[in-house]
Amino acid sequence: MTLKKELPLIGIVLLPFLYLAYIWNQLPEKVPMHWNIKGEVDRYGEKIELIIIPILLPLLVYIIFLVVPKIDPKNKLNNMGNKLQTIKFILTTFMSILALFILYTAKNETYANPNYIVLLVGVLYIIFGNYFKTIKANYFIGIRTPWTLENETVWKKTHQLGGKLWFAGGIIVVISSLILAKGMNFTIFLTITGIIIIIPIIYSYLIFKNESRTA
Repeated sequence: MTLKKELPLIGIVLLPFLYLAYIWNQLPEKVPMHWNIKGEVDRYGEKIELIIIPILLPLLVYIIFLVVPKIDPKNKLNNMGNKLQTIKFILTTFMSILALFILYTAKNETYANPNYIVLLVGVLYIIFGNYFKTIKANYFIGIRTPWTLENETVWKKTHQLGGKLWFAGGIIVVISSLILAKGMNFTIFLTITGIIIIIPIIYSYLIFKNESRTA
């Protein structure tokens, strides 16, 4: 890791902190802290609580990506090279955008349209769907079940299927965010998320059992 390579990411992590400092004096003492799926405010809090948002989103994610490769018992993450840096960039950027959006809605006391966040998550699903088939077995990123971590063939086949499911699921989530009402879109989002998580887990077990029988 070099400082030159990390500077753009550090800048991305700092953006929500800088935005919060910029709007601080414009914020009321009580700000929206939580919204329901209809985009209605259902909890207010002290404005000092807003500092938690950039800490828990971009900063925490960035720190995790710095620390975990150093404690990876088999050093597999470091062997991923540019892929790891790209995934770190994507997730940190996503969390920074999410933090900025939440701070903006808190300042304006409106959630605008909650479909925007679901749309962003859908885009993230699409991106990860593209990356899954190229990720090698590790303990941090990917579909990590006892069966994928035990067998490299199971890992590969599970991530090939998972990549297709996440890509297709992401497209459905993005489209539904653009055309469906808030409540209906959230139901679709939860359903798709459940499918793309559960099916690869079950598939990894079935593939592992099949590999064990033929070994």
